[in-house]
Order: sequence, then C-alpha cells, then structure tokens
Amino acid sequence: MKFEVTPIAFVQSCYKEKFATPRQPGLVNAATGVITLVPPFNDPDSVAGLEECSHVWLHFMFHQCLDQGWKAKVRPPRLGGNKKMGVFATRATHRPNAMGMSVVKLDRVEISQGMVVLHVSGLDLIDGTPIIDIKPYIPYSDSIADAVYPFAQTAPKSLPVIFSNNAAQALANNKPLQTLITQVLSQDPKPAFHKIDNTRVYGANLENMNVTWVYDIKDNEEIIEVKAVEPA
Repeated sequence: MKFEVTPIAFVQSCYKEKFATPRQPGLVNAATGVITLVPPFNDPDSVAGLEECSHVWLHFMFHQCLDQGWKAKVRPPRLGGNKKMGVFATRATHRPNAMGMSVVKLDRVEISQGMVVLHVSGLDLIDGTPIIDIKPYIPYSDSIADAVYPFAQTAPKSLPVIFSNNAAQALANNKPLQTLITQVLSQDPKPAFHKIDNTRVYGANLENMNVTWVYDIKDNEEIIEVKAVEPA
C-alpha cells in the first residue's frame, strides 16, 4: 500500500541549514519560528481551541533527506558517531518514510487577513520544513516520568561559549541573537567523531547571519569561541 501525504503548513525558522540545528527540540528555547498553514487548511476553524495549549506536536518531513534513502543501521551522535544502532532505535533523519516529530512551545496563534500562523519556540526544524500534522501535547499521557532510553537518558552536557571582540561588537545591539548563538553552540553541533582542533573553523547560518567558531581547551575544559558574526 502507498499513502499520499500533503503538507498542511511550512516552517519559517532561524535555522537556515542542517548543520548546527539542535538534534532534539526544547534544547534551545531562544529558537523561534513561524508555522504558516496553507489552503485549504488555513481555515480559522481548524485551530479553534489550540490557543489554549502551551505546547504542540509537529509531525513533519525531513525534506532534505527524501532523495537520500535509508539504512537499517545508523550512527547516533550520542554514541560518538561511530557505533551503529538500528534506525528504529534512533531518531535518525534518514528513515524509510523520512518523517519526524517534535514538541514545541506554542507562544501564540495569529489569525489575520486570511492567514493562520502559529508562533512557536524551542523548535529544531530548519527553514522550509513541511508540516504534515499538528496535535496538542497532552501532559498526562505524553510525559512518562519513568520512561527509559539508556543511550540518551539525560540532556547532553552544555559547553561554555565565549565571544571574540569582533563577534561581541557585531552582537552589541542584538542580545536575542547572541542568546540564540550561545544556546545553539553550547549543544556542541560538531560531528561527534571530530577531535578538538583549534585550527578547524566551523560555520552555520543562524537568522541569516553567518556564524563562525572554533573549539579549544582552556583550564582543562572544552570551550567554544565565536570568531565572527556577519550578514549571510
């Protein structure tokens, strides 16, 4: 059997590329986005009552992976990027049907001039992601206190993030972007198998700004230093 899936909305996100996008939702609460419903799903009746919810489930397509196929075993970052696990034991993006789901905070519902827009935060979706369903997060059934996933039972350790003089000056009048960069990079977005090398420069597009950084060791602690923040 085959099924057709129709996008009901699309995401406008602060993440413009896959690299540096958080691997799970809720880790970067400064990450905001806009979900715009498309016809015929942008009927205000379709979201009646949703404004009372604090969080929603987003079901979406990993649209940049659709032509890359899938593998029975994948290398999860939390296991160092070398050990393999079955794809169905992970949240890897390369899946048989390339579908994902995330819980995000619903900040507000906007209905105006024939548009239905959801403003959300804590998202982990890149710009342009197609949304195929939206459902309310129900605390009593969706939160299981004693659930076990031994490969990633707790959130990853956050790394300290510092800013060079040039980067700090570029962000002097943009505190929200500085907060976003700090929260995103503290999640350690580099490939898990990369070793610390302060000559290797990483970069990503956040809020249409090119952010570059390096990893280093100071006082026996791994840190991230943002080198530059420039218009994309």
